[in-house]
Amino acid sequence: MEIVNIDSKTFEAMLSTFEGFASRMESLCRLHGDKELSEWLDNQDVCLLLNISPRTLQTFRDNGTLPFSRINHKIYYKSSDVGKITSVVEEKRKQVKYRGKKL
Repeated sequence: MEIVNIDSKTFEAMLSTFEGFASRMESLCRLHGDKELSEWLDNQDVCLLLNISPRTLQTFRDNGTLPFSRINHKIYYKSSDVGKITSVVEEKRKQVKYRGKKL
């Protein structure tokens, strides 16, 4: 373990900077706090909602059919975007069924 000593002026400057940062974060949270986390879905949620495989979901991401956001190597989708591609999935399901395969 390493111990670091700093003088009081440096500590006060660091504390002031941190308090300013915390204040800005609070104001941002108040400003954007009405956005609920429930609006976002992960891979498993989308696969269950659309009744598709993870590979099909990856194809939708790769070809731009379904927009997504990546946060720390985890992928999230807006529920509104998922709702928009429901008709696309149903159409593909009909085409695949016509060919005698399964989506």
